[in-house]
Amino acid sequence: MRILERKGSFYEISGDNLEMLRIKVGGQFRLFAEAGKMIYTRGSVRMESRMPCKSGGGLMDKLIGAGKRMLAGESLFFTYYEGEGEAGFAGDFPGRILAVGVQETSIIAQRDAFIAAVGDIDISIALQKRIGGALFGGEGFILEKISGDGVVFIHAGGDLFSFHLQAGETMLVDTGSVVAWEETVAYDVQTVGSVRSALFGGEGIFLTTLTGPGQVVIQTMTLAKLRRQIAYSGTGTTEKGSSVLGTAVGIGGIAAGAGTILGSLLGGEDKEG
Repeated sequence: MRILERKGSFYEISGDNLEMLRIKVGGQFRLFAEAGKMIYTRGSVRMESRMPCKSGGGLMDKLIGAGKRMLAGESLFFTYYEGEGEAGFAGDFPGRILAVGVQETSIIAQRDAFIAAVGDIDISIALQKRIGGALFGGEGFILEKISGDGVVFIHAGGDLFSFHLQAGETMLVDTGSVVAWEETVAYDVQTVGSVRSALFGGEGIFLTTLTGPGQVVIQTMTLAKLRRQIAYSGTGTTEKGSSVLGTAVGIGGIAAGAGTILGSLLGGEDKEG
């Protein structure tokens, strides 16, 4: 995975808080995008919806790929662009677009990160290998696996930053903030060191752990955080205060429920005696 410049020979990423990707249509490389990401086209550009399929794959490969995407809640079709001209794409919420060169190592990305690709790129569905990562990692059980030879454009919230991890090097990340990582990187979750840190640290109970070797991309603003901040601005409640209160209430509710059950059992034994 190579992080490319914002402007290349056939594309340009421009804008600020909701960036736009502009790609030249034509030439020897195919261009396709996720359904619903296109903003405009110029020139004699033709659009056609097709089922995703590996290069050289047949009808059965298309049906299997479509079935996986349907089970994952993704669109069954990609939109392919042909002819001569230009096409513009963007994400669905404020954030950045990153150009990534893919060649030898496959990339695992969070759902809905993919916008468009140029070249011989295959987009398939990947499942979390560890149940802890699926339940508490914030990226979900269903992920996108990107492989092949070409350039892929991904989108996520806030700003995007990449880190290269050496073999055995571990990085702790807030859950949900990991956008993409190379397949060689081990992904898992771990609990915060103490109950006090979980209750009052404001980072939640779980953190994502990434262990090298390989490159990872993280985002500074997740969609879940953006939604919470919008909701809090209307109620006047701070995120940290709400997080602490919610965690405390949840733990208190569990304790109260356990106490009620225990009291019922003990009370039942006294009546029998």
